[in-house]
Amino acid sequence: MSKKILVTGAAGFIGSHVSHYLLDRGDTVVGLDNLNDYYDVNLKLSRLERLKSKEAFSFVKLDVADKEGIAALFEEEKFDCVVHLAAQAGVRYSLENPHVYMESNIVGHLNILEGCRHNDVGHLVYASSSSVYGANTLQPFSEHHNVDHPISLYAASKKANELMSHSYSNLFGMKTTGLRFFTVYGPWGRPDMALFLFTKGIIEEKAIDIYNNGDMIRDFTYVDDIVEGVVRVMDHPPEGNDDWSGDNPDPATSYCNYRVFNIGNNSPVKLMEFVEAIESAVGKKAIKNLMPMQPGDVPSTCADVSELEKAVGFKPNTPVKQGIQNFVDWYRDYYKV
Repeated sequence: MSKKILVTGAAGFIGSHVSHYLLDRGDTVVGLDNLNDYYDVNLKLSRLERLKSKEAFSFVKLDVADKEGIAALFEEEKFDCVVHLAAQAGVRYSLENPHVYMESNIVGHLNILEGCRHNDVGHLVYASSSSVYGANTLQPFSEHHNVDHPISLYAASKKANELMSHSYSNLFGMKTTGLRFFTVYGPWGRPDMALFLFTKGIIEEKAIDIYNNGDMIRDFTYVDDIVEGVVRVMDHPPEGNDDWSGDNPDPATSYCNYRVFNIGNNSPVKLMEFVEAIESAVGKKAIKNLMPMQPGDVPSTCADVSELEKAVGFKPNTPVKQGIQNFVDWYRDYYKV
């Protein structure tokens, strides 16, 4: 059965890929985005142009923080499911612009919850982040671990989204699933992220900034794997966990219709190896500018994805070298270099 699905952040990196996948399998997609200028708007417009060529796609320019606008959209469209990916992204940006995160990530998430609540939306799937693990050091990071020590406002806003969603699942029986994405990369990616910045710098023979002197490990996850996980989870709304106990509360599940999942490659890569793979794909050596650790960053991430695999029968598996080659090929084609 085809569904009518709202994808927020549809002009964004992950949102545009999710929208394509849903359209290709026969769903109707309403894409929402405010087209802000956090990064190059032309890239967002290019992503949208590809979507607009598909008959079952319609676009609404709207900010999730617009209470009346969001309420009217939900009332008019009556969605079966919502994939909420719109948010102010970026850990470092949150140091200079904290209020933007409250408006977009907290107020915006509340408006989406309210829209789902008042219009009987079957399932809300929303983007959380691996950054919620914050000061945790036990790896791989598991959804069953406590995540009460965020080290950036961005991370705190994503943890708040999970808490808000749980309260709505409890109060109104809503089915909500949060997805903790681990360092997503791939074609049509964001210009503020490492792969984009490194590729651009290496091609242009300019120095690239490498933080913590390169002593970082990331669970880089290819965008197609993220999309597969998002859609499979969307098709499997959560049920309450009958074994859940308030005496020993499991953060990953609940007595109500609430879940959180990691989506990561479960195969961490050293940052310097990541740079070497880009050098290989580009065919040039990088000029490296070694920098200290940035505030809000963590030295290492690794996802335990056993819960995702158990629930929907899928775990990310794209090798980083292949994913990087796909990105570099796209970059050269898109920017004609």
